Amino acid sequence: MARRPATKPRKHAAQARSRATVDALVDATARILVREGFDKASTNRIAQVAGVSVGSLYQYFPGKEALVVAVAQRHSAELMRVVHGELARVAALPLDQGIAALVAAAVTAHRVDPELHRVLAEEIPRVGALQEVGTFNRDNYALFAGYLARHRNEVGVDDLGLAAFVGMTTIEALTHSAVLHHPEVLADDAMDAFIGEATRLVTGYLSSR
Repeated sequence: MARRPATKPRKHAAQARSRATVDALVDATARILVREGFDKASTNRIAQVAGVSVGSLYQYFPGKEALVVAVAQRHSAELMRVVHGELARVAALPLDQGIAALVAAAVTAHRVDPELHRVLAEEIPRVGALQEVGTFNRDNYALFAGYLARHRNEVGVDDLGLAAFVGMTTIEALTHSAVLHHPEVLADDAMDAFIGEATRLVTGYLSSR
């Protein structure tokens, strides 16, 4: 049985110079993935684009797979920050307005470097990593469950934890699929219709009795 490639960094950068090297390597990996593809992202090529030696690369990462995972983790963190901030902002809004704002935030998040998002979604399974490229993490689910609890009189689902999971997973799946397979629905002249339909779907589920 072939061994899975190592996907964890060898060590974490603590000093500013080391962090700059790691950032340059992750940036270079992202650019190569988008412009040249996974197969061209050799460690030699990544080091060349980053402007560092291959030896420096191997100080921090065991191979290109670990760098691809680092790119995915950074990209996911960027997406989640967008949604996390919106969840905090919509706390007082009624259900329909809050869901619309959350769907809009998910769309905004998925429009952050959509080409990279598409490449990562295709390549992450090849490196054997469990990390998904998404917009929601445990903290965001907890915030959304808290939002539903504050608007309990508008929510018809008894289990708020389940409601938060179903609602946010639906939003994630819709926006993720749009980026990967139907980018036309996220175009400027179509995005409002997409947000409206997604809002109607999620709000209808949450308010069902």
